[in-house]
Amino acid sequence: MMPMVTNGPVLVAGAPFTWTPRLAALAAAGEPLFAADSGADHLARIGLRATAVIGDLDSVSQTTLAWLGEKCLVHRPDQDRTDLDKALEYAFAENGAESVTVLAALGGRPDHQIGNLGLLARYSLGDRLVFEAEECRILAVTGEVVLDSHPGETWSFWTYDQKVRVTLEGVKWPLEGAAIDAGGRPSISNEAAADKIGIQATGGSVVVMRRFSRSEEVKS
Repeated sequence: MMPMVTNGPVLVAGAPFTWTPRLAALAAAGEPLFAADSGADHLARIGLRATAVIGDLDSVSQTTLAWLGEKCLVHRPDQDRTDLDKALEYAFAENGAESVTVLAALGGRPDHQIGNLGLLARYSLGDRLVFEAEECRILAVTGEVVLDSHPGETWSFWTYDQKVRVTLEGVKWPLEGAAIDAGGRPSISNEAAADKIGIQATGGSVVVMRRFSRSEEVKS
């Protein structure tokens, strides 16, 4: 499996979200625990208080705001960026976080999900910035990396720039210097063929998704 950040900063975004035992445990271990606007409502549902709530604050409920108090609110009214973008900048640039695990960044409106995945690709921090969801884990990498895997797992790979060239090893359908941009021919539903997957991205970043079964989700 991909390395998983634990006991570090966790950021909860505002996409429609269902808590599972694994994801709730990740949030409970988050230090500090950030929320992008209505992500604070997700946390409140399981009794967790965000350390900081960042964004234009137009979506978080008044009930949650009253419960949290004003001290944790970081009002960023800028409409040129998403609340997740603002929250990541706050975590990394203003709080000095070295890594962030993000929950509730996937699902919901397609345009929001596309924007969030593009943001992940822009940061391209490998396992220092990971999107966690019920059935998958997504990160973005540049250069050469080797990730742990289990044979038979489903992995997908894509870029947002057709100029990026990607080489994949340790998968059922390997690639060498291929263009796998989302608008062209991404490597969707590839399969791990070994306990290590080698990735080389030249000229930009590649988004990497590992999908796991529900039984794996509980223990991953």
